[in-house]
Amino acid sequence: MSAHRVLTATSPLRDIEARHPALQGAKSPMQTIGMKSPSSDSDKRSGQDPGRDLVPLLTGMAVAVAGVGAVLALADADSSLRGPFTLFFLLAAPGAAIGVALRGLDPFARAVVSVAGAIAVDLLVAQGMLAVHRWSVPGGIVAVTAISSLVLLLMAVRRLRKRMGKIRSSR
Repeated sequence: MSAHRVLTATSPLRDIEARHPALQGAKSPMQTIGMKSPSSDSDKRSGQDPGRDLVPLLTGMAVAVAGVGAVLALADADSSLRGPFTLFFLLAAPGAAIGVALRGLDPFARAVVSVAGAIAVDLLVAQGMLAVHRWSVPGGIVAVTAISSLVLLLMAVRRLRKRMGKIRSSR
């Protein structure tokens, strides 16, 4: 019975225990580990944002699907994926090129203008090929690829010139 009494007996708090901050609701040091909010610099560099890793993945997947669509159309492959993948290429290639050219717009406006521009490029290529009686699916794919590549090349040259101008002016 004495052992039971020792375990259940309520002993008065010692002086140090009575002044412990946890009795007033404070957290112990072990409870505060990992609760610090990260600084803005460390959050930007750590890559902890899951959406940040998703954008390159989706971009890579879009490039792969568009490339497969172009190859299927150029090879005249008999596949059920040929139509949707080729349509995706015909919208994505000029849309991406136009989107790169419109970096100054907010993302929603850039997406809307890019899709509208891609449709306009596709229609102009088709109309031009029909006007000269040279319509063909592979020819349309090559023409859209050439126009999109030209826009991307012009944007790369423009950025390079701008960067070189900044380097020259800082000397």
